[in-house]
Amino acid sequence: QVQLEESGGGLVQAGGSLRLSCAASGRAFSSYAMGWFRQAPGKEREFVATTSRSIDITYYADSVKGRFTISRDDAKNTVLLQMISLKPEDTAIYYCAAVPAYTRSYFILSNPSKYNYWGQGTQVTVSS
Repeated sequence: QVQLEESGGGLVQAGGSLRLSCAASGRAFSSYAMGWFRQAPGKEREFVATTSRSIDITYYADSVKGRFTISRDDAKNTVLLQMISLKPEDTAIYYCAAVPAYTRSYFILSNPSKYNYWGQGTQVTVSS
């Protein structure tokens, strides 16, 4: 099992930046694919970004491409989401998630139902 805890959310003006961090505890962090998802009020949880186990592949939602960057440090059991040029529509609770899968499949890695472990989320609010 792995436990996940997000941090780094907050209030920022449009055009600003934030860096979210997800700290994982438990064994074999490097064996998990990691993803970031978000959920805005009244909307379903949606895919944001993901990185495979060996970080040989990353995927991004079209809405964040070029603005968000996912990275992981297996030595520190951490996955980051660097967000720049933030927009009001980025406002949501951001969740970190993990799945013990070795896959390059976008279908699997972008699907929240495929992830076994979730953090509690961190609020990101972008003001216009």
